[in-house]
Amino acid sequence: MTYAIQFDHIWTRFGDKVVHQDIHFSLEQGEILGVVGASGCGKTTLLREIIGLQLPTEGEVFVMGKSLKNVTAAHGQWLRHDCGVLFQKGALFSVLNVFDNIAFPLREIGFHDEDLIARIVFMKLSMVGLSEHDAWLKPADLSGGMIKRVALARTMVLEPSLLLLDEPTSGLDPISSEDFVSLLSELHHVLNFTVFMVTHDLDILRDLCTKVAVLADNQLVAFGTLAEVLNTQHPFIDKFFYNKRAQRVFQQGVTRG
Repeated sequence: MTYAIQFDHIWTRFGDKVVHQDIHFSLEQGEILGVVGASGCGKTTLLREIIGLQLPTEGEVFVMGKSLKNVTAAHGQWLRHDCGVLFQKGALFSVLNVFDNIAFPLREIGFHDEDLIARIVFMKLSMVGLSEHDAWLKPADLSGGMIKRVALARTMVLEPSLLLLDEPTSGLDPISSEDFVSLLSELHHVLNFTVFMVTHDLDILRDLCTKVAVLADNQLVAFGTLAEVLNTQHPFIDKFFYNKRAQRVFQQGVTRG
């Protein structure tokens, strides 16, 4: 089987600091993974390692069966096309309007047919629930929810098979957050992309994720379905999943089998 993502016993060190200690797991194509953990435990570093911005000190990372060690120029270009990244704050270019923000990756890889670019951009806008009128707005004119939608449209403009999301609902009010999760679920149902998502949002873990990974003490302490993670004994899992907020999110409460 060719996995969408595979971490093969990786260790990551920054000087004397160990960030990842023997991390090993695989994610099948079409799955949605939520990665949780305490601040500074290396969640975003894992994301950076998937796109080759950071290499582990030991071990190996595979994306769609291809090792990221000694990445060739052609492999790097493929990786940039096939992995869409949504940063925590959207990372839109403030001087560009919505249209040009979404069109940027197309032009970056050499698209010159402006009619084709326009058709693609307006299609992606429609997919994320925005109108052609919104295309001419600047990021400063957008709400937090709209910024996330524009960023998602730009992330999908090259039709990647893998989406990497860093705290996608961070900074959103509850209604905008719920709308964004529903949108992502609908798009996944149609396009069946793989999602690697750093999040602390319990609603996302409950409603969207097919798998959950928990990082604590520089290690992967749990990996599996939400039910499997909830049945794992670890102090961080107790703190994160067995509190009043979690009890409300899971309605009837979370209990170990």
